[in-house]
Amino acid sequence: MTDSRQDSPQPGSLYVVATPIGNLGDLSPRAVEVLRSVERIAAEDTRHSRKLLQHFAIQTPLVAVHEHNERELAPRLVEQLRAGASLALISDAGTPLISDPGFNLVRLAREAGVRVIPVPGPSALVCALSASGLATDRFVFEGFLPAKRVARRARLAELHHDSRTLILYESSHRIVECLQDLAELFGGGRHAVLARELTKQFETIRDASLEELADWVAADRNQQKGEIVLLVAGCPQPEKDQVSAEAEQLLAILLDELPVKLAAKLAARITGLNKRDLYNRALQLKTLRDG
Repeated sequence: MTDSRQDSPQPGSLYVVATPIGNLGDLSPRAVEVLRSVERIAAEDTRHSRKLLQHFAIQTPLVAVHEHNERELAPRLVEQLRAGASLALISDAGTPLISDPGFNLVRLAREAGVRVIPVPGPSALVCALSASGLATDRFVFEGFLPAKRVARRARLAELHHDSRTLILYESSHRIVECLQDLAELFGGGRHAVLARELTKQFETIRDASLEELADWVAADRNQQKGEIVLLVAGCPQPEKDQVSAEAEQLLAILLDELPVKLAAKLAARITGLNKRDLYNRALQLKTLRDG
């Protein structure tokens, strides 16, 4: 069942429209209708988007809204929306705002009381996750890691113990270094998936250990091209009634300076493990020390 009110663009509305990440057949009929009917389309790169619009015989005027001008243009576009204009926001590929411009425009529109209507469709991270074979019940999307190696490794160190499936975007010229850092910091045996050029002619979805993926990509320059999504299995967690060796080591350090209860509380905040389990283990460690 569809809502007829959504079939044609409403005056004074901002439509956030997902576009194909590769295969043009993934643009939905609803998205085509919206893009044809709104007064203007805000596009990340008008030259890139014009090719998509020409394929579907869409003649709606384009305005460039990208990371360099969005803060300046967004207030003006919102004023036009408040005056009754209809506008569609698209990115170069996939769902807008997901590692792409648009946040400031959407935020200002909502603050101004403008109706923001999503027109869902392709998203590289969801596409990759659905075909990865990794856990999908809990995952975290980190977008692009820092370009500088020191900052990248620092961010990965923060994510090392996360039990959720980790999803990253990475540029083709940094993919080798990124995989090498992941293998070193997460452990070469951690299971991972590289999804490249999704829905395109040279689509590749390869699952292996981080060490194997790092070696494979480093040895094959073809795998260092195109749009890349990396997915890494979450860090295995100890059984509920167990405390990992790393958490136990942390407890031992904290017990040198803190009472048992406070050491367990702080360890729970750092590791995400059960505070009661940590408290019981801290008591055991203290008893062994004092005994």
